[in-house]
Amino acid sequence: MNAHLLQAALLAWSPGLRVTRAEGDCASVLRRAPEELLDRPLHLALGVSAERARELDARAREDRRAVEFTSALLGGTEDATPLRVTLGLDGDEASAAVQDLNALLEGAPPVQISRLSSSLSHEIRNPLSSVKMAVQTLARNTGLSDRDRRRLTIANREIRTMERMLWLLSEYGRDTTPTLDAHALRSVLQEATGMVALELAERRIEVRVDEEAELPRVRVDPNRLRPVLAQVLLNVAMGQPEDSPVEVALRRGAPGRVLMVLKDPAAALPPEERGTLFEPFGSRLARGAGLSLAALRRVMMGQGGDVAAEGSAEPGMVFTLTFAT
Repeated sequence: MNAHLLQAALLAWSPGLRVTRAEGDCASVLRRAPEELLDRPLHLALGVSAERARELDARAREDRRAVEFTSALLGGTEDATPLRVTLGLDGDEASAAVQDLNALLEGAPPVQISRLSSSLSHEIRNPLSSVKMAVQTLARNTGLSDRDRRRLTIANREIRTMERMLWLLSEYGRDTTPTLDAHALRSVLQEATGMVALELAERRIEVRVDEEAELPRVRVDPNRLRPVLAQVLLNVAMGQPEDSPVEVALRRGAPGRVLMVLKDPAAALPPEERGTLFEPFGSRLARGAGLSLAALRRVMMGQGGDVAAEGSAEPGMVFTLTFAT
């Protein structure tokens, strides 16, 4: 289990209720480094009462993978932190995977969005596919006038736009575990560019990649990353004049990290949007159902990475995507 990716602290303790093992994201969840938790009383490690610790120990020793929710006072603060505690036995030791519910739910879509996105994908994709096939069949008619061909070109473009919008809505609401594998980041970027190649060609815009030599591969789920990255590339391209390049740099970051730096020279970040840039419908930059940046962040964080933006009220923004190797 990758506890850091799950934002979980993993604890095990003795029958005397003293911590014998601490792993994972203890610093974020329990406000202490793992080594500081070793041999501490369980109730102090979890920020709960001694009585509550005994209750959790009893549930763990039933070994039914019970889930408990409890309030904790952590890091000397007076504000209670809600914890989700998954209890069980690890060998002969009682153990728990502890998650901070506030952190877990931050930026997560409401359950209603997940259900709605699934229903929309099913209900709209089927008729949209029929419309797409009809338009493509009409386009093969050699007797069409130039005006009709232009109209079919526009129809095809808007169908592709609707397909991307549906995918973004579906991806933002998805909560399944990604399938991670090692991939060359440039190849993933090229595949994402290919998904919007027609739109880029219409504006005569080229994606130019400046890649640092011998970059390590990154661990991603390309099937989930490509479409949302494609939409962000298209967002940047649509804000630029025709015959201008979209510039992307691939660089080494901190140890175990690779960066993708995407420049958007036309975009500006108004002060009122700084705190909502990666929220659904929270920014004018998030075209594509207003979910492109929110979905991008969901995908990146779900794959052990992150995305950040730098900009001001003046045109010129930089997006930095951080990938794990």
